[in-house]
Amino acid sequence: MSVVVIEFITLDGVASDPDGSQATPLGGWAFRHGPEAVAGDKFRLGRTLDDGVLLLGRATWELFSRIWPGRDDPFAARMNAVPKLVVSRSPAPADMSVWRNSQLLEGDPADAVKRERRDVVVAGSLSVVRRLMAADLVDEYRLLTFPTVLGTGQTLFPAEGPHIDLECLAAERVGTAVLTRYRRVAR
Repeated sequence: MSVVVIEFITLDGVASDPDGSQATPLGGWAFRHGPEAVAGDKFRLGRTLDDGVLLLGRATWELFSRIWPGRDDPFAARMNAVPKLVVSRSPAPADMSVWRNSQLLEGDPADAVKRERRDVVVAGSLSVVRRLMAADLVDEYRLLTFPTVLGTGQTLFPAEGPHIDLECLAAERVGTAVLTRYRRVAR
């Protein structure tokens, strides 16, 4: 089992509001590079989604549940089929059945990840990612870095966050962005 975090980020490390759904002043920065920059399996998840589980925060789940069920391309089929665990500190989404294979995760996401036997993919969901980082549970980061500098916003790696040593597994240009894969250095 491994935990893979996937994020859209800017050159200065901002990961918040890449699609503009949070209505921040500079939100939507990833989508300004065109739909081809964000469409499909840009994170090279492939079989990981077939055999794993998707872990999402409530806000990310609500956004994705309005997008993915209505699509029918091969990547959407994987996103719709994968089991989805939803972390929520506030009341759960009213109807979890709108996006099949979704269930509310009871308790601490770090404890749930420790019990999980399948690979776990965390998309977006910065608060969930930070809880897993604090518990030293993230094995790999797949970052799609866009040529944008915002100067403000929530960064993936906060200044007060834990020290993490990573090794670069791969880097490739994907449209206007660069996909990098980093794995935690063995302890």
